[in-house]
This record gives sequence, C-alpha cells and structure tokens, in this order.
Amino acid sequence: MPEPLTFAVPKGRILDEALPLMARAGVVPEAEFHDKKSRALSFACENSDMRLIRVRAFDVATFVAHGAAQVGIVGSDVVEEFNYSDLYAPVDLKIGHCRLSVAEPVGQDSTVLPSHLRIASKYPNLTRRHFEKLGVQAEVVKLNGAMELAPSLGLSSRIVDLVSTGRTLKENGLVETAHILEISARLIVNRAALKTDERVAALVDAFRELVAAEPEVAL
Repeated sequence: MPEPLTFAVPKGRILDEALPLMARAGVVPEAEFHDKKSRALSFACENSDMRLIRVRAFDVATFVAHGAAQVGIVGSDVVEEFNYSDLYAPVDLKIGHCRLSVAEPVGQDSTVLPSHLRIASKYPNLTRRHFEKLGVQAEVVKLNGAMELAPSLGLSSRIVDLVSTGRTLKENGLVETAHILEISARLIVNRAALKTDERVAALVDAFRELVAAEPEVAL
C-alpha cells in the first residue's frame, strides 16, 4: 500500500474559502480538523490514502517544494516570492483574492522617488524586484506582522503588504500608492511527485475541472 499523500493547507482566510472546493475534489479532513481547540498540525482524511497538514502559508510552499508534502494550496504571492524550481502551480483556484501593494503615510510626497528606500515587508524578493524596475534600491526590513506600524515609528518610509479592503491601512494613516501583484489561491504540487504519483495528477485534474465549472465572478 502506498504512503498517504500529504496535502498542505494554510491557516486563515484562504483555507476557509478552499474547504468547500477541497471537499468537492474528495479531500475531506477528519472531524478534529474543525476543532478550534485542537493544536494538532496533521490530520487524517476520509480518503484513507491522504492526510492534511495545516501550517503557515509560507511553509506550505516549502513543504511542497521539498517533497515533504506532494500537494498544497497557497496564495500566488507565496509562489512568486519563493519561486521554487521544484514547485508547480497548475491551477488558479479563483479564491482568496487580494493584492500586494505599496503603502505610505497619507500626505507623504512620493512624486519623486529617491535612489534608496527602506521598506517594511514580509516579501523581500517581490519588494526588491518591484523597486529595481523603478531604479530604486530597496532596503527591506523583514516583518511578519504589524506592518502598518513601521512608518509611524520610523522603521521604514513605506510598507509592502497584502491589501483586501484597505480598511487597516486607512485606520493606521496609510494609503496605497502602487499595486505590485494581483493575488489568488493556487493549487501547488511538487514537480517530481506530479511525474511519479498518479494520485497527484488526478487531484490536479479534479481541481481544474471544478474551477472550470464555476461561473466567472467579476472582481
């Protein structure tokens, strides 16, 4: 009997949107997965040859790229940030929509960009690539949260972060000045597993068919 297929999912909003789609593709976690008090990270599935691991979004990509998990779901921001050669993102799931944006304090003069900027972000690679195109050297201060505090406390002049409604930015005196990337959730697979395990290819086909059957939603 083959080893269980490991399917990595992220904590948070994307997971909430992905669960109904996963169920229709035959990926149904055990009851404990839905227990808010549970601290478990690995769960059985109703399909006995599969297990789920629930980890941070950035770690989903790492587990899949290195073959510890064969399949996963994560935002395209994570895929683009890491750009792992062993990771393949064959299906746009059309959920988890948001954007990666540059934001700065309201009223700050940004008409002329200096040659060097200090920017707070958890996306150092995407941030540097964006500003390199503008001829600006970006010194990225790596933060994993509370990004909106960085400009007001003098840690950086700008931030690069995920934006959905923009409410958090507004409440912290910030305004979007540029969009770097439109984001949606992707099904990701390990390239080697896709070639060697027919269960991975079957999951890709199942998700692709489900997404194709969904009506287009205007954003």
